[in-house]
Amino acid sequence: MKHKDGKPHQSDKSSWKVTVPLTVVVLCGLFFYLGGIFCSERERYVAEPVNKAVDTPTGTATVPVQIKAVSFPECSAEYQDYTPCTDPKRWHKYGRHRLAFLERHCPPSFERQECLVPPPDGYKSPIRWPKSKDECWYRNVPYDWINKQKSNQHWLKKEGEKFLFPGGGTMFPNGVGAYVDLMQDLIPQMKDGTIRTAIDTGCGVASWGGDLLDRGILTVSLAPRDNHQAQVQFALERGIPAILGIISTQRLPFPSNSFDMAHCSRCLIPWTEFGGVYLLEVHRILRPGGFWVLSGPPVNYQRRWRGWNTTIEEQKSDYDKLQELLTSMCFKLFNKKDDIAVWQKLSDNSCYKKLDNPDNYPSKCDDGTEPDSAWYTPLRPCVVVPNPAAKKVKLDALPKWPERLHTAPERVSDVRGGSAGSFKHDDGKWKARAKHYKKLLPALGTDKIRNVMDMNTLYGGFAAAVVDDPLWVMNVVSSYAPNTLSVVYDRGLIGTIHDW
Repeated sequence: MKHKDGKPHQSDKSSWKVTVPLTVVVLCGLFFYLGGIFCSERERYVAEPVNKAVDTPTGTATVPVQIKAVSFPECSAEYQDYTPCTDPKRWHKYGRHRLAFLERHCPPSFERQECLVPPPDGYKSPIRWPKSKDECWYRNVPYDWINKQKSNQHWLKKEGEKFLFPGGGTMFPNGVGAYVDLMQDLIPQMKDGTIRTAIDTGCGVASWGGDLLDRGILTVSLAPRDNHQAQVQFALERGIPAILGIISTQRLPFPSNSFDMAHCSRCLIPWTEFGGVYLLEVHRILRPGGFWVLSGPPVNYQRRWRGWNTTIEEQKSDYDKLQELLTSMCFKLFNKKDDIAVWQKLSDNSCYKKLDNPDNYPSKCDDGTEPDSAWYTPLRPCVVVPNPAAKKVKLDALPKWPERLHTAPERVSDVRGGSAGSFKHDDGKWKARAKHYKKLLPALGTDKIRNVMDMNTLYGGFAAAVVDDPLWVMNVVSSYAPNTLSVVYDRGLIGTIHDW
Protein backbone atom coordinates (compact mmCIF):
# COMPACT_ATOMS: atom_id res chain seq x y z
CA MET A 1 0.00 0.00 0.00
CA LYS A 2 1.24 3.48 -0.76
CA HIS A 3 0.10 7.01 -0.02
CA LYS A 4 -0.63 9.44 -2.79
CA ASP A 5 2.94 10.75 -2.53
CA GLY A 6 4.28 7.26 -3.20
CA LYS A 7 5.62 6.59 0.29
CA PRO A 8 4.92 3.17 1.75
CA HIS A 9 1.98 2.94 4.21
CA GLN A 10 2.81 1.51 7.66
CA SER A 11 -0.01 -0.68 9.10
CA ASP A 12 -0.89 -0.63 12.78
CA LYS A 13 1.20 -3.51 14.19
CA SER A 14 -0.31 -3.21 17.65
CA SER A 15 -3.69 -4.60 16.48
CA TRP A 16 -2.42 -7.90 15.08
CA LYS A 17 0.04 -8.30 17.98
CA VAL A 18 -3.03 -8.55 20.21
CA THR A 19 -5.22 -10.57 17.80
CA VAL A 20 -2.81 -13.47 17.15
CA PRO A 21 -2.17 -14.38 20.82
CA LEU A 22 -5.90 -14.08 21.55
CA THR A 23 -6.74 -16.45 18.67
CA VAL A 24 -4.21 -18.99 19.90
CA VAL A 25 -5.64 -18.87 23.42
CA VAL A 26 -9.22 -19.37 22.11
CA LEU A 27 -8.25 -22.33 19.90
CA CYS A 28 -6.31 -23.99 22.69
CA GLY A 29 -9.28 -23.61 24.99
CA LEU A 30 -11.63 -25.08 22.36
CA PHE A 31 -9.42 -28.11 21.71
CA PHE A 32 -9.02 -28.69 25.44
CA TYR A 33 -12.83 -28.64 25.85
CA LEU A 34 -13.42 -31.03 22.94
CA GLY A 35 -10.71 -33.33 24.20
CA GLY A 36 -12.43 -33.45 27.55
CA ILE A 37 -15.72 -34.46 25.92
CA PHE A 38 -14.31 -37.27 23.80
CA CYS A 39 -11.92 -38.59 26.40
CA SER A 40 -14.12 -38.35 29.49
CA GLU A 41 -15.15 -42.01 29.17
CA ARG A 42 -11.78 -43.27 28.08
CA GLU A 43 -11.83 -46.06 30.65
CA ARG A 44 -14.89 -47.58 28.96
CA TYR A 45 -12.98 -48.34 25.78
CA VAL A 46 -10.56 -51.20 25.57
CA ALA A 47 -8.47 -51.83 22.48
CA GLU A 48 -8.58 -55.49 21.49
CA PRO A 49 -6.54 -57.14 18.77
CA VAL A 50 -8.63 -58.74 16.05
CA ASN A 51 -7.33 -60.67 13.11
CA LYS A 52 -8.50 -59.44 9.73
CA ALA A 53 -8.15 -61.44 6.55
CA VAL A 54 -6.28 -59.57 3.82
CA ASP A 55 -5.78 -60.79 0.26
CA THR A 56 -2.14 -60.79 -0.89
CA PRO A 57 -0.51 -61.92 -4.13
CA THR A 58 0.58 -65.13 -2.39
CA GLY A 59 -2.76 -65.89 -0.71
CA THR A 60 -4.73 -64.75 2.30
CA ALA A 61 -2.93 -63.44 5.35
CA THR A 62 -4.19 -62.21 8.70
CA VAL A 63 -3.14 -58.94 10.20
CA PRO A 64 -4.13 -57.49 13.59
CA VAL A 65 -6.79 -54.80 13.59
CA GLN A 66 -7.51 -52.53 16.55
CA ILE A 67 -11.18 -52.16 17.54
CA LYS A 68 -12.73 -50.38 20.48
CA ALA A 69 -14.88 -52.47 22.80
CA VAL A 70 -17.41 -50.78 25.06
CA SER A 71 -18.27 -52.24 28.46
CA PHE A 72 -21.69 -51.72 30.05
CA PRO A 73 -22.85 -52.52 33.58
CA GLU A 74 -25.47 -55.19 34.22
CA CYS A 75 -29.00 -54.02 34.98
CA SER A 76 -30.50 -54.90 38.33
CA ALA A 77 -32.56 -58.09 38.65
CA GLU A 78 -35.85 -56.18 38.30
CA TYR A 79 -35.00 -55.58 34.63
CA GLN A 80 -34.87 -59.25 33.60
CA ASP A 81 -38.16 -58.76 31.69
CA TYR A 82 -37.31 -55.28 30.43
CA THR A 83 -38.66 -54.43 27.00
CA PRO A 84 -38.15 -50.66 26.73
CA CYS A 85 -40.93 -49.84 24.28
CA THR A 86 -43.52 -52.17 25.85
CA ASP A 87 -42.80 -51.58 29.52
CA PRO A 88 -45.76 -52.31 31.87
CA LYS A 89 -44.41 -49.71 34.32
CA ARG A 90 -45.20 -47.00 31.76
CA TRP A 91 -48.67 -48.20 30.73
CA HIS A 92 -50.43 -45.72 33.02
CA LYS A 93 -49.13 -42.87 30.85
CA TYR A 94 -51.20 -43.94 27.85
CA GLY A 95 -54.87 -44.32 27.02
CA ARG A 96 -56.94 -47.45 27.55
CA HIS A 97 -59.04 -46.83 24.43
CA ARG A 98 -58.58 -49.76 22.03
CA LEU A 99 -55.77 -50.97 24.36
CA ALA A 100 -53.43 -48.37 22.91
CA PHE A 101 -51.25 -48.58 26.02
CA LEU A 102 -50.12 -52.04 24.85
CA GLU A 103 -48.62 -50.60 21.66
CA ARG A 104 -45.01 -49.45 21.22
CA HIS A 105 -44.25 -46.43 23.40
CA CYS A 106 -40.50 -45.94 23.61
CA PRO A 107 -39.08 -44.01 26.58
CA PRO A 108 -37.46 -40.59 26.09
CA SER A 109 -33.70 -40.51 26.03
CA PHE A 110 -33.39 -39.44 29.68
CA GLU A 111 -35.32 -42.55 30.79
CA ARG A 112 -33.41 -45.09 28.72
CA GLN A 113 -31.32 -47.69 30.48
CA GLU A 114 -27.72 -48.20 29.35
CA CYS A 115 -27.14 -51.55 30.97
CA LEU A 116 -27.21 -55.23 30.04
CA VAL A 117 -30.50 -56.98 30.76
CA PRO A 118 -29.68 -59.95 33.02
CA PRO A 119 -31.03 -63.46 32.56
CA PRO A 120 -33.38 -64.85 35.23
CA ASP A 121 -31.84 -66.51 38.28
CA GLY A 122 -30.98 -70.10 37.51
CA TYR A 123 -30.97 -69.56 33.73
CA LYS A 124 -29.69 -72.51 31.68
CA SER A 125 -28.71 -72.89 28.05
CA PRO A 126 -31.96 -73.42 26.13
CA ILE A 127 -33.03 -76.92 25.19
CA ARG A 128 -32.11 -77.49 21.56
CA TRP A 129 -34.42 -77.74 18.60
CA PRO A 130 -36.57 -79.72 17.86
CA LYS A 131 -36.92 -80.95 21.45
CA SER A 132 -37.43 -77.34 22.56
CA LYS A 133 -40.76 -77.21 20.74
CA ASP A 134 -42.20 -79.49 23.42
CA GLU A 135 -40.35 -78.38 26.56
CA CYS A 136 -38.21 -75.63 28.06
CA TRP A 137 -36.50 -74.84 31.35
CA TYR A 138 -38.83 -73.25 33.90
CA ARG A 139 -36.11 -70.93 35.21
CA ASN A 140 -35.62 -69.46 31.71
CA VAL A 141 -39.25 -68.26 31.58
CA PRO A 142 -40.40 -68.31 35.24
CA TYR A 143 -43.99 -67.20 34.77
CA ASP A 144 -46.39 -68.97 37.12
CA TRP A 145 -49.52 -66.92 36.41
CA ILE A 146 -50.02 -68.18 32.87
CA ASN A 147 -49.32 -71.73 34.03
CA LYS A 148 -52.05 -71.54 36.70
CA GLN A 149 -54.57 -69.88 34.40
CA LYS A 150 -54.09 -71.97 31.26
CA SER A 151 -53.01 -75.41 32.49
CA ASN A 152 -56.62 -76.64 32.30
CA GLN A 153 -56.61 -75.75 28.58
CA HIS A 154 -53.34 -77.64 28.08
CA TRP A 155 -51.36 -74.62 26.87
CA LEU A 156 -48.52 -75.72 29.10
CA LYS A 157 -47.84 -77.48 32.40
CA LYS A 158 -44.99 -77.39 34.87
CA GLU A 159 -43.23 -80.65 35.74
CA GLY A 160 -40.14 -80.45 37.90
CA GLU A 161 -37.64 -78.03 36.39
CA LYS A 162 -39.42 -77.79 33.04
CA PHE A 163 -42.47 -76.39 31.31
CA LEU A 164 -44.07 -78.92 28.96
CA PHE A 165 -46.19 -77.88 25.98
CA PRO A 166 -48.86 -80.52 25.27
CA GLY A 167 -50.07 -78.58 22.22
CA GLY A 168 -53.47 -77.70 23.57
CA GLY A 169 -55.37 -74.44 23.26
CA THR A 170 -58.69 -72.86 24.12
CA MET A 171 -60.20 -73.99 20.82
CA PHE A 172 -58.15 -77.18 20.38
CA PRO A 173 -58.28 -79.10 23.68
CA ASN A 174 -57.52 -82.33 21.78
CA GLY A 175 -54.19 -80.96 20.61
CA VAL A 176 -52.98 -78.61 17.95
CA GLY A 177 -52.16 -81.47 15.55
CA ALA A 178 -55.79 -82.55 15.19
CA TYR A 179 -56.83 -78.89 14.92
CA VAL A 180 -54.44 -78.22 12.03
CA ASP A 181 -55.39 -81.51 10.36
CA LEU A 182 -58.99 -80.28 10.17
CA MET A 183 -57.78 -76.93 8.91
CA GLN A 184 -55.83 -78.61 6.12
CA ASP A 185 -58.96 -80.51 5.10
CA LEU A 186 -60.74 -77.17 4.77
CA ILE A 187 -57.80 -75.46 2.99
CA PRO A 188 -56.03 -77.89 0.59
CA GLN A 189 -53.55 -75.14 -0.34
CA MET A 190 -51.85 -75.75 3.03
CA LYS A 191 -50.61 -79.12 1.76
CA ASP A 192 -49.12 -78.40 -1.66
CA GLY A 193 -46.73 -75.51 -1.03
CA THR A 194 -49.17 -72.78 -2.08
CA ILE A 195 -49.38 -71.40 1.47
CA ARG A 196 -45.96 -70.63 2.95
CA THR A 197 -46.31 -67.60 5.30
CA ALA A 198 -48.87 -67.04 8.04
CA ILE A 199 -49.58 -64.72 10.97
CA ASP A 200 -51.22 -65.81 14.22
CA THR A 201 -52.86 -62.87 16.04
CA GLY A 202 -53.10 -63.53 19.79
CA CYS A 203 -50.82 -66.55 19.57
CA GLY A 204 -50.82 -67.83 23.17
CA VAL A 205 -47.65 -69.90 23.54
CA ALA A 206 -47.41 -70.27 19.73
CA SER A 207 -48.38 -73.94 19.49
CA TRP A 208 -50.21 -73.32 16.19
CA GLY A 209 -47.11 -71.74 14.63
CA GLY A 210 -44.93 -74.51 16.02
CA ASP A 211 -47.06 -77.22 14.45
CA LEU A 212 -47.07 -75.47 11.08
CA LEU A 213 -43.25 -75.46 10.98
CA ASP A 214 -43.40 -79.24 10.55
CA ARG A 215 -45.75 -78.71 7.61
CA GLY A 216 -43.51 -76.25 5.77
CA ILE A 217 -45.42 -73.10 6.77
CA LEU A 218 -43.52 -70.25 8.42
CA THR A 219 -45.65 -68.33 10.93
CA VAL A 220 -45.19 -65.00 12.70
CA SER A 221 -46.78 -65.48 16.13
CA LEU A 222 -47.99 -62.08 17.34
CA ALA A 223 -48.99 -61.15 20.88
CA PRO A 224 -48.68 -58.12 23.19
CA ARG A 225 -47.30 -57.94 26.69
CA ASP A 226 -50.53 -58.28 28.65
CA ASN A 227 -51.97 -60.18 31.58
CA HIS A 228 -50.78 -63.41 29.95
CA GLN A 229 -47.26 -62.20 30.75
CA ALA A 230 -44.65 -63.42 28.27
CA GLN A 231 -46.47 -65.27 25.47
CA VAL A 232 -43.82 -64.23 22.96
CA GLN A 233 -41.02 -65.13 25.37
CA PHE A 234 -42.40 -68.68 25.60
CA ALA A 235 -42.54 -68.87 21.81
CA LEU A 236 -38.93 -67.73 21.38
CA GLU A 237 -37.70 -70.02 24.15
CA ARG A 238 -39.33 -72.88 22.22
CA GLY A 239 -37.59 -71.76 19.02
CA ILE A 240 -40.79 -70.61 17.28
CA PRO A 241 -40.87 -67.30 15.31
CA ALA A 242 -42.67 -64.59 17.28
CA ILE A 243 -42.85 -60.83 17.77
CA LEU A 244 -44.43 -58.44 20.29
CA GLY A 245 -47.36 -56.56 18.81
CA ILE A 246 -51.06 -55.77 18.89
CA ILE A 247 -53.67 -54.53 16.41
CA SER A 248 -54.79 -51.31 18.07
CA THR A 249 -54.38 -47.79 16.66
CA GLN A 250 -51.29 -48.27 14.46
CA ARG A 251 -50.63 -50.49 11.48
CA LEU A 252 -48.69 -53.68 12.07
CA PRO A 253 -45.03 -53.45 10.94
CA PHE A 254 -45.59 -55.41 7.73
CA PRO A 255 -46.14 -54.32 4.11
CA SER A 256 -49.43 -54.81 2.32
CA ASN A 257 -50.19 -58.12 0.59
CA SER A 258 -47.61 -60.02 2.65
CA PHE A 259 -49.11 -63.08 4.32
CA ASP A 260 -50.66 -66.09 2.63
CA MET A 261 -52.81 -66.86 5.68
CA ALA A 262 -53.93 -65.17 8.91
CA HIS A 263 -55.33 -66.96 11.95
CA CYS A 264 -57.22 -66.11 15.12
CA SER A 265 -58.14 -68.79 17.63
CA ARG A 266 -60.36 -67.12 20.22
CA CYS A 267 -57.90 -64.24 20.26
CA LEU A 268 -60.55 -61.92 21.79
CA ILE A 269 -60.07 -59.23 19.13
CA PRO A 270 -63.40 -57.37 18.65
CA TRP A 271 -63.39 -57.72 14.89
CA THR A 272 -66.64 -55.89 14.17
CA GLU A 273 -66.10 -52.96 16.57
CA PHE A 274 -64.67 -49.52 15.70
CA GLY A 275 -65.91 -49.78 12.15
CA GLY A 276 -64.13 -53.10 11.59
CA VAL A 277 -60.73 -51.35 11.62
CA TYR A 278 -58.91 -54.43 12.97
CA LEU A 279 -60.27 -56.62 10.20
CA LEU A 280 -59.34 -53.95 7.66
CA GLU A 281 -55.72 -54.25 8.84
CA VAL A 282 -55.83 -58.03 8.36
CA HIS A 283 -57.17 -57.35 4.87
CA ARG A 284 -54.23 -54.99 4.18
CA ILE A 285 -51.47 -57.46 5.15
CA LEU A 286 -53.14 -60.49 3.54
CA ARG A 287 -52.29 -61.02 -0.11
CA PRO A 288 -55.07 -61.44 -2.73
CA GLY A 289 -56.22 -65.05 -2.64
CA GLY A 290 -55.01 -65.41 0.96
CA PHE A 291 -57.04 -66.98 3.74
CA TRP A 292 -58.33 -65.70 7.07
CA VAL A 293 -59.12 -68.43 9.60
CA LEU A 294 -61.28 -67.82 12.69
CA SER A 295 -62.13 -70.28 15.44
CA GLY A 296 -64.07 -69.30 18.52
CA PRO A 297 -66.88 -66.78 18.97
CA PRO A 298 -69.07 -66.28 17.03
CA VAL A 299 -68.23 -69.32 14.83
CA ASN A 300 -70.37 -72.36 15.63
CA TYR A 301 -72.48 -70.22 17.95
CA GLN A 302 -75.42 -72.66 17.58
CA ARG A 303 -73.53 -75.20 19.75
CA ARG A 304 -71.11 -73.04 21.70
CA TRP A 305 -73.07 -70.01 22.86
CA ARG A 306 -73.85 -71.42 26.33
CA GLY A 307 -70.16 -71.47 27.23
CA TRP A 308 -69.59 -67.89 26.13
CA ASN A 309 -71.72 -66.15 28.80
CA THR A 310 -74.05 -64.72 26.18
CA THR A 311 -77.27 -65.52 24.32
CA ILE A 312 -77.76 -67.30 21.03
CA GLU A 313 -79.41 -64.18 19.61
CA GLU A 314 -76.37 -62.03 20.45
CA GLN A 315 -73.98 -64.52 18.92
CA LYS A 316 -76.06 -64.85 15.76
CA SER A 317 -76.10 -61.07 15.45
CA ASP A 318 -72.29 -60.96 15.89
CA TYR A 319 -71.79 -63.63 13.22
CA ASP A 320 -74.09 -61.86 10.76
CA LYS A 321 -72.22 -58.56 11.33
CA LEU A 322 -68.92 -60.30 10.77
CA GLN A 323 -70.08 -61.94 7.55
CA GLU A 324 -71.49 -58.65 6.27
CA LEU A 325 -68.29 -56.78 7.06
CA LEU A 326 -66.08 -59.39 5.40
CA THR A 327 -68.25 -59.36 2.29
CA SER A 328 -68.05 -55.57 2.10
CA MET A 329 -64.23 -55.72 1.98
CA CYS A 330 -64.14 -58.46 -0.70
CA PHE A 331 -63.82 -61.64 1.33
CA LYS A 332 -65.88 -64.73 0.56
CA LEU A 333 -66.70 -67.64 2.87
CA PHE A 334 -64.39 -70.39 1.61
CA ASN A 335 -65.16 -73.26 3.96
CA LYS A 336 -66.57 -73.99 7.37
CA LYS A 337 -66.76 -76.97 9.71
CA ASP A 338 -67.32 -77.31 13.44
CA ASP A 339 -65.43 -74.51 15.22
CA ILE A 340 -63.41 -73.34 12.20
CA ALA A 341 -64.51 -70.86 9.54
CA VAL A 342 -62.32 -69.85 6.59
CA TRP A 343 -62.69 -66.77 4.41
CA GLN A 344 -60.66 -65.97 1.28
CA LYS A 345 -59.62 -62.50 0.12
CA LEU A 346 -60.79 -62.24 -3.48
CA SER A 347 -58.18 -61.98 -6.24
CA ASP A 348 -60.56 -60.35 -8.71
CA ASN A 349 -60.30 -56.58 -8.39
CA SER A 350 -63.76 -56.09 -9.89
CA CYS A 351 -65.18 -56.53 -6.38
CA TYR A 352 -63.51 -53.30 -5.26
CA LYS A 353 -65.36 -51.22 -7.85
CA LYS A 354 -68.35 -51.05 -5.53
CA LEU A 355 -66.16 -49.07 -3.11
CA ASP A 356 -66.22 -46.16 -5.53
CA ASN A 357 -69.74 -45.46 -4.29
CA PRO A 358 -69.30 -42.88 -1.48
CA ASP A 359 -72.36 -44.28 0.31
CA ASN A 360 -70.71 -47.68 0.83
CA TYR A 361 -68.85 -48.61 3.98
CA PRO A 362 -66.01 -49.26 4.29
CA SER A 363 -64.80 -46.92 1.58
CA LYS A 364 -61.67 -47.13 -0.53
CA CYS A 365 -58.54 -45.56 0.98
CA ASP A 366 -57.76 -42.47 -1.06
CA ASP A 367 -55.81 -40.32 1.42
CA GLY A 368 -52.44 -40.80 -0.21
CA THR A 369 -51.00 -43.07 2.50
CA GLU A 370 -48.68 -45.68 1.02
CA PRO A 371 -50.19 -49.18 1.28
CA ASP A 372 -46.81 -50.47 2.52
CA SER A 373 -46.26 -47.66 5.04
CA ALA A 374 -46.20 -49.52 8.34
CA TRP A 375 -44.03 -47.74 10.89
CA TYR A 376 -46.15 -45.67 13.28
CA THR A 377 -48.82 -45.31 10.60
CA PRO A 378 -52.32 -44.85 12.08
CA LEU A 379 -55.02 -47.35 11.22
CA ARG A 380 -57.77 -45.94 9.02
CA PRO A 381 -61.31 -47.26 8.56
CA CYS A 382 -60.94 -47.82 4.82
CA VAL A 383 -59.97 -50.58 2.41
CA VAL A 384 -56.45 -50.69 0.95
CA VAL A 385 -57.21 -51.88 -2.58
CA PRO A 386 -54.53 -54.17 -4.10
CA ASN A 387 -52.69 -52.73 -7.06
CA PRO A 388 -54.43 -54.21 -10.13
CA ALA A 389 -51.15 -54.02 -12.07
CA ALA A 390 -49.43 -56.40 -9.62
CA LYS A 391 -50.62 -59.64 -11.17
CA LYS A 392 -48.01 -61.92 -9.55
CA VAL A 393 -48.69 -60.83 -5.98
CA LYS A 394 -51.79 -63.01 -5.89
CA LEU A 395 -51.41 -66.27 -3.98
CA ASP A 396 -52.26 -68.52 -6.92
CA ALA A 397 -49.83 -66.60 -9.18
CA LEU A 398 -46.77 -67.18 -6.99
CA PRO A 399 -44.55 -70.22 -7.55
CA LYS A 400 -45.13 -72.89 -4.95
CA TRP A 401 -42.69 -73.47 -2.14
CA PRO A 402 -39.74 -74.13 -2.35
CA GLU A 403 -39.42 -72.89 -5.97
CA ARG A 404 -40.72 -69.55 -4.74
CA LEU A 405 -37.62 -68.97 -2.59
CA HIS A 406 -35.22 -68.35 -5.48
CA THR A 407 -37.64 -66.83 -8.01
CA ALA A 408 -37.35 -63.06 -8.46
CA PRO A 409 -40.66 -61.57 -7.23
CA GLU A 410 -42.54 -59.08 -9.37
CA ARG A 411 -42.31 -56.44 -6.63
CA VAL A 412 -38.51 -56.35 -6.77
CA SER A 413 -38.91 -53.88 -9.65
CA ASP A 414 -40.74 -51.51 -7.27
CA VAL A 415 -37.51 -51.07 -5.30
CA ARG A 416 -35.19 -48.32 -6.50
CA GLY A 417 -32.44 -50.06 -8.45
CA GLY A 418 -34.18 -53.40 -8.05
CA SER A 419 -34.47 -55.93 -10.86
CA ALA A 420 -34.51 -59.65 -11.44
CA GLY A 421 -30.79 -59.42 -12.18
CA SER A 422 -29.96 -57.66 -8.90
CA PHE A 423 -32.09 -60.20 -7.06
CA LYS A 424 -30.19 -63.13 -8.58
CA HIS A 425 -26.87 -61.43 -7.83
CA ASP A 426 -27.87 -60.90 -4.20
CA ASP A 427 -29.06 -64.49 -3.93
CA GLY A 428 -25.76 -65.88 -5.20
CA LYS A 429 -23.71 -63.51 -3.08
CA TRP A 430 -25.37 -64.69 0.12
CA LYS A 431 -24.85 -68.34 -0.69
CA ALA A 432 -21.11 -67.66 -0.73
CA ARG A 433 -21.26 -65.46 2.36
CA ALA A 434 -23.20 -68.05 4.38
CA LYS A 435 -20.49 -70.63 3.69
CA HIS A 436 -17.88 -68.17 4.92
CA TYR A 437 -19.93 -67.36 8.03
CA LYS A 438 -20.02 -71.05 8.93
CA LYS A 439 -16.23 -71.17 8.80
CA LEU A 440 -16.03 -68.26 11.23
CA LEU A 441 -18.90 -69.56 13.39
CA PRO A 442 -19.03 -73.36 13.20
CA ALA A 443 -22.15 -73.45 15.42
CA LEU A 444 -24.15 -71.80 12.61
CA GLY A 445 -26.08 -74.52 10.84
CA THR A 446 -26.15 -76.82 13.89
CA ASP A 447 -28.74 -77.21 16.64
CA LYS A 448 -26.76 -74.80 18.81
CA ILE A 449 -28.28 -71.77 17.05
CA ARG A 450 -32.03 -71.55 16.51
CA ASN A 451 -33.39 -67.96 16.65
CA VAL A 452 -31.59 -65.62 14.23
CA MET A 453 -32.16 -61.98 13.31
CA ASP A 454 -30.82 -60.37 10.13
CA MET A 455 -30.67 -56.78 11.40
CA ASN A 456 -30.35 -55.12 7.98
CA THR A 457 -31.62 -57.27 5.16
CA LEU A 458 -32.20 -56.34 1.54
CA TYR A 459 -34.05 -59.23 -0.08
CA GLY A 460 -33.66 -61.86 2.65
CA GLY A 461 -30.63 -63.39 0.95
CA PHE A 462 -29.00 -64.61 4.16
CA ALA A 463 -32.21 -66.29 5.35
CA ALA A 464 -32.57 -67.98 1.96
CA ALA A 465 -29.00 -69.25 2.09
CA VAL A 466 -29.53 -70.99 5.46
CA VAL A 467 -33.11 -72.12 4.88
CA ASP A 468 -32.18 -75.81 5.15
CA ASP A 469 -30.44 -75.35 8.51
CA PRO A 470 -32.28 -75.96 11.83
CA LEU A 471 -32.92 -72.26 12.41
CA TRP A 472 -35.28 -69.47 11.41
CA VAL A 473 -34.47 -65.86 10.53
CA MET A 474 -36.37 -62.67 11.33
CA ASN A 475 -35.51 -60.32 8.49
CA VAL A 476 -35.44 -56.67 9.57
CA VAL A 477 -35.76 -53.77 7.12
CA SER A 478 -34.99 -50.30 8.46
CA SER A 479 -37.87 -47.83 8.49
CA TYR A 480 -35.47 -45.35 6.84
CA ALA A 481 -34.27 -47.72 4.10
CA PRO A 482 -36.04 -48.64 0.85
CA ASN A 483 -38.92 -50.89 1.83
CA THR A 484 -37.84 -54.26 0.43
CA LEU A 485 -39.83 -56.32 2.95
CA SER A 486 -42.52 -57.12 0.38
CA VAL A 487 -39.84 -58.95 -1.64
CA VAL A 488 -38.88 -60.93 1.47
CA TYR A 489 -42.48 -62.09 1.93
CA ASP A 490 -43.03 -62.79 -1.76
CA ARG A 491 -40.19 -65.30 -1.68
CA GLY A 492 -41.73 -67.10 1.33
CA LEU A 493 -39.69 -65.63 4.19
CA ILE A 494 -40.76 -63.48 7.16
CA GLY A 495 -39.60 -60.17 8.61
CA THR A 496 -40.53 -56.85 10.12
CA ILE A 497 -39.90 -53.13 9.77
CA HIS A 498 -37.89 -51.53 12.58
CA ASP A 499 -36.05 -48.34 13.46
CA TRP A 500 -32.78 -49.20 15.17
